[in-house]
Amino acid sequence: MNSTYLTSVIKQFEYYKMLGDKSFDQLSDDQLFWKANEDSNSIAAIVKHLWGNMLSRWTDFLTSDGEKEWRDREGEFDDDITNREDMMTKWNEGWNCLFAALRPLTEAELENTVYIRNQGHTVTEAINRQLAHYAYHVGQIVFIGKMLRDNAWKSLSIPRGNSGTYNAEKFAQPLRKEHFTEEFLRPGTSEPE
Repeated sequence: MNSTYLTSVIKQFEYYKMLGDKSFDQLSDDQLFWKANEDSNSIAAIVKHLWGNMLSRWTDFLTSDGEKEWRDREGEFDDDITNREDMMTKWNEGWNCLFAALRPLTEAELENTVYIRNQGHTVTEAINRQLAHYAYHVGQIVFIGKMLRDNAWKSLSIPRGNSGTYNAEKFAQPLRKEHFTEEFLRPGTSEPE
């Protein structure tokens, strides 16, 4: 895979998966199924929706419409996941499907046309569409988790009040020529920059 775009977008997807994983690690089983009201989605329901979308979009990505006939989008929002293990199985299955479709892509395929609900997209457009969609939902997961954990929440980025110190440390270092895609985690940690 020689494409800077493909390398970068895979790192972005990995980053959003990591944010979800680190959110789940901070939450109790009950919190994964909490809903603000009947019209809201629990974290488990959001995960189930992401799973259904990922399987539909990334299975036979280059050769079949991204909205598969077997997908049950409405059912993705049913509260029928009953435990953390089932939720995590779906979470990982969805991401594994995505990465299995993305990693073998070549730069030459980026301008190919793929379809989502019978609408043509370049491969690049389809990837960008899904990256934005998944970031939106992972943001919901993080927000719900932060709300439920309140003061016990461990920041997944630069904690409030530490921006000045963090920036001072970064600017005190020599200028780095590496691109963001080559190192998106803080060196020596699993924390995002």
